[in-house]
Amino acid sequence: MDVPVRFRSTWDAPALAGARIAIEARDSETIATQIAVSEIAAPTGDEGERGAWMAERFRALGLSDVRSDVAGNVLGTRAGAVDEDPVVICAHLDTVFPGGVPLHVRQEGPRLVGPGIGDNGRGLAAMLTLAGVIDGVRLRTRAPVVFVATTGEEGAGDLRGAKELFATTLTRASAAIALDGAGDERIVHRALGSRRFRIHFRGAGGHSWTAFGVPNAVHAAALTGAILARTALPTLPRTTLSIGRIGGGISVNAIPDDAWLEIDLRSTSESALRTYEGEIRAATHAALHEENLRGARGAPPLTVAITVIGDRPSGETDPSQPLVTAAIEATRMIGRDADLATASTDANVPISRGIPAIAIGAGGRGGEAHTVAEWFENSAGYLGVVRALAIVVATAGMVV
Repeated sequence: MDVPVRFRSTWDAPALAGARIAIEARDSETIATQIAVSEIAAPTGDEGERGAWMAERFRALGLSDVRSDVAGNVLGTRAGAVDEDPVVICAHLDTVFPGGVPLHVRQEGPRLVGPGIGDNGRGLAAMLTLAGVIDGVRLRTRAPVVFVATTGEEGAGDLRGAKELFATTLTRASAAIALDGAGDERIVHRALGSRRFRIHFRGAGGHSWTAFGVPNAVHAAALTGAILARTALPTLPRTTLSIGRIGGGISVNAIPDDAWLEIDLRSTSESALRTYEGEIRAATHAALHEENLRGARGAPPLTVAITVIGDRPSGETDPSQPLVTAAIEATRMIGRDADLATASTDANVPISRGIPAIAIGAGGRGGEAHTVAEWFENSAGYLGVVRALAIVVATAGMVV
């Protein structure tokens, strides 16, 4: 294997060579761990059982200061040779699947199939393998390494765990690496920000014939949607706006007394997020004004409440930053071509706080994420864990 110059001295060091061999030797153990953790329910907001399981594994691996924080994150530390700002390795606990969804993982040919087997059973399993090979004895890093199983990464979780982690416990982290799903080529260094809104119109309502003239909450919601659907969005920075849900009313022959819609706004630019949040608010109030103007004289007017139900920060770790260049070289080291990418992950939070951060896959191949048909194929999956180890060692340093 052609190893980049930057890595050559450490790549050939006995400690790292031994860790690479150990990762490959433990491949079947990593897969068994991946299956086991994927079969523990962890809906967003209810990750406690899976978190407790991870805490037990952290203790069994000899990590120090194993604990949970107020957000339910589970932390464990491998001390470094020097007391300096730590490198953080994190993988999220939660899944998109509600309680009651069967989580049994089955084998179908070369594939493991089951909800969450890749996202994020793979990331959690790979993190445990890394915590095992970075044992502080045979392989010791210069800086401490903190391993964190985070909560609330998916959907309405709104990066709850990562926000708490980097706002309180790990404000002085030197770098952060999120292990998220399968793959060994992608390097997410651009954080895709998002703001999500619930817009709720309320009014008096009434019978569709006898109360006609009372402002209609569904009309106002529909008009808001129509205005937003016509909004021109920039391609640079790429910005998207989507109405994901809409509802209201109780009967076809009743003027609805309430109606609501939920909107997802995304961009790689914080400035664009602010601009189009303004457009959303302006469209809402224009629709409210227009529907109230159409109402009969003396009819009770509609009111509206706009609630932010999600706020994920955006930002970028510069491609020339040492963490990113290390990730690129580590990807080449395992024979892959690096793919610099944009996504919304736990890495959004440290990036937004000025901490160098990336998100990477944890090896193998996967598909059908966020469905009950999700699959993972262990196609040289250990190489993804080797890549992650190389990035950690390049970032935290190694005692040779």
